[in-house]
Parts: sequence; C-alpha cells; structure tokens
Amino acid sequence: MTERTHQQIAVLMGGTSAERDVSLESGCQCAQALRGAGYDVREVDVTADINLLLTALTPRPDAVFNALHGRAGEDGNIQGLLNLLQIPYTHSGLLASALAMDKAVARAIFEKEGMTVAKGRLASRDEILAGDVLPRPYVVKPNNEGSSVGIQIIQDGDNGPDPGGINADMLLVEEFIPGRELTVAVMGATGEEPKPLAVTELRTANGFYDYEAKYTDGVTQHLVPAPVSADLGAKAMDWAARAHKVLDCRGVTRADFRYDYTREALVILELNTQPGMTRLSLVPEQADYCGISFPELVSWMVETARCD
Repeated sequence: MTERTHQQIAVLMGGTSAERDVSLESGCQCAQALRGAGYDVREVDVTADINLLLTALTPRPDAVFNALHGRAGEDGNIQGLLNLLQIPYTHSGLLASALAMDKAVARAIFEKEGMTVAKGRLASRDEILAGDVLPRPYVVKPNNEGSSVGIQIIQDGDNGPDPGGINADMLLVEEFIPGRELTVAVMGATGEEPKPLAVTELRTANGFYDYEAKYTDGVTQHLVPAPVSADLGAKAMDWAARAHKVLDCRGVTRADFRYDYTREALVILELNTQPGMTRLSLVPEQADYCGISFPELVSWMVETARCD
C-alpha cells in the first residue's frame, strides 16, 4: 500500500440524492476503517447548504474521502468545489465523474472503444408515456442516477411505464438484455494502469439487481469469482479496465455487465465512479478476495487522493 502522506481526513456522506441513506452507511463504515488505520477523521453530513459544508471543511483537511452517491456527489459538482478549494479527494475528477454519470454519453464512448452496449436512445418523458419507444422487453432508466434508482423494466403484457416513477424530462431507454449479471471492480491511481480485481456474478431472487437487491441482506447471492469461462472473465476484466481508462477515472470504479448467453454477448451497462462501500457492497468484497483488507483499501484511496 502507498506510504502515508495524509493524516486529517474529512469523510463526506449523506448528500441530497435518492441514495442518501446508502451514502451515510458507506461513509460511516469508511470513517470507522480509517480511524482504525490511524487517521484523524471527521464525518461530514452533506446537505444542500454549501456554507455548512465549507464550515465543516475548516480547518482544511489533508484529504477528503468522498462517500457521496448520486447527483451532486458523483456527477462532478462536489469535485468542482473541492478543486476550487484545492483539497485532494478520493475517486474520479470532475470530467470523468460527469461523463460516467451521464449514461448516454458514457455508452457512446464505450461503443466507440469497441465494447458492446445495449441498443437504445434518450427519449422524452412524454414520448415514453405515449407508447413503446423500443420493442418489448425494454428498460427505462434515469440518465444520471445510480444504485438502480428509478429503473423500470417493461415486459410483454405490461400496461407500460409507471408515470409516477418517471421524474425526469429525458430518460434512457434500452433493450432488455437477458442473462447473467456480472460486475468488476477496478483500482487505478493517476498515472497507473488500472487493475481489475475480480468478476462477481450476482444472483437475486428479485429477478433484477435493483435497489432492494443491492442493499437488503440475503436478497442477492454474490459469487466471487464468478463461475464463468476463463475467456469471458478475462473479457469482462479487460473491458472494466478499459472503461476506467478511457473516461480518465482514478481511484476505485466498478463496471456492470450483462452476459446474454443466448447470443454469447457481453454487454457493458455502466461505470460507477463512486461504488458503494457498505458491508454488502461489491468493491470491498472483491478487494478482500484479492487479499486487500477494508482498512488497506480505504487507506490506499486517501493516499492516492488528488484534485484536478
């Protein structure tokens, strides 16, 4: 692990997005692990009041551990503020965060890099509610949310998307990819080649790896390493590392995939620049599989923190 250069760490958690509760849990676990590793840690519950945040960051810490999820926390906004304050922070910088959070933009970049993405396009709320934008089954998802927030799967025989669940003017509509759910965590500091950790297969009783499946104990089975062929595993790890690199990410990311066994096709769904760090989260689990303890993981993250 990297030699320690930071001592005083502010852990940002909470936020104003739909993922606030998950962020609070991630932040508390990271703060506890950093204290156990010998850091001087202050926990900061981020709200919409920027003045309170600026006060909480005074005196200025050596680095920020960004445990925020969702809008304002991982879309480039908080990264821009920390850049202005010249406080090093964990995870990706402003541009990489914004690109990854915009699913339509990220998928266009991945496709240009030769990775397979689901067929789909952006559509307006009115267009989606007027009738099927794509042949069924298809998926409707917010273009800039995480943790599977707001996703709807429209199957044959369904009435159509739930208007109450569509809270944005523009959404991403994609073909539904049947098959296996795979995910790969990647570690890579600035100037280093990104290192994929492992492939996990997710098997859930929900039929889809939704918000409940991600954060409810016992709902989803994590298979590490995934029981897939050596070629498929290598391909998923390669694509995860390439996605991390092409978006110019740093720190830890997690790439999510579907493997359509009917077509023998691996499909990249998205790249998460600030994946969950709760006790049920996938990144700490893969790191542990690779022999990296949770305190070692979060220590590496703060010691490789930087601002743009």
